Amino acid sequence: MPHPDNAYSLVADIGGTNTRVALARGLEILKPSIRRYSNADFAGLESVLRRYISDEGGVDCIGACVAVAGPVRDGRATMTNLDWTIDKNALTRATNAETVAILNDLQAQGHALGHVAPGNVRDIIPFPEASVHAAKLVIGVGTGFNATPVFDTEDGRYVTPSESGHVNLPVNSETDLRLAQYVSTAHGFPAVEDVLSGRGLERVYGWLGVEADDHAEKTAADIMQGCADRSDPRAVEAARVFTRFLGTTAGNLALIQLPFGGVYLVGGVSRAIAPYLREFGFADAFRDKGRFAGFMGNFGVAVIEDDYAALIGCAAHLNGLILPGTAS
Repeated sequence: MPHPDNAYSLVADIGGTNTRVALARGLEILKPSIRRYSNADFAGLESVLRRYISDEGGVDCIGACVAVAGPVRDGRATMTNLDWTIDKNALTRATNAETVAILNDLQAQGHALGHVAPGNVRDIIPFPEASVHAAKLVIGVGTGFNATPVFDTEDGRYVTPSESGHVNLPVNSETDLRLAQYVSTAHGFPAVEDVLSGRGLERVYGWLGVEADDHAEKTAADIMQGCADRSDPRAVEAARVFTRFLGTTAGNLALIQLPFGGVYLVGGVSRAIAPYLREFGFADAFRDKGRFAGFMGNFGVAVIEDDYAALIGCAAHLNGLILPGTAS
């Protein structure tokens, strides 16, 4: 059935392997309209979006917003794990939309806060009372790692770009140092992302094998399965080490940004590790800040378990652009 002109916005979440595209009516993602495309089948994003518009019967959208897995600067995005460059002119050509926007994928997750169904938010550390304008912090753990603050002001929501995964891994013991030295071969120095990511979990598992003089490798999915059914003690220990580093790093970022409105973990690896965070000591590692341990009680922590959060964030951001003054 043809769609009415200018009734919907187009939103897309562009990963390294696949791109998901959907239509949104205001803040609502139309679930039947969600389509997934393999990036390997297309020369660039314009081709993907033109195919989507054709698949949706030539829909004419009023706005278009895409979230990309890579840095965005001056309206131009460069993909981290894909040889695509995306700018607003290309987005306009592909969609003919009157209003277009490009976000880093973590920025999109930040714009989704407050619009995700409560049933898709898992509390890890209780949230204390906070003002409506309290800063929030989004931490993404998936193929890579990143974090960004979210500021709700009287003029709307601001989510700043960041590349937090490439700062140095926190080292608090001789054991931590050995792990840091092991993962430093990935990029020449031990970055947070070298442990706190899907590939990072695999490196932790490999390092534990080196420590035990029993070398073995597993994929992140197999490690989490071995943790879930307790069939692999090393997988359980890898998840425990991962959780401790995640807690420490999240606590460090919380002290930098002071997110009294809460810390939100997003991304596929965050969702996978969420059932084990309490058991494996996330809260203890998060609060382990010496004389500031009590102060860390000001920050609640939750995991966003909505796989469409980036699409929701694109819709929310675009809604604020199309309707000026609307908080997104």
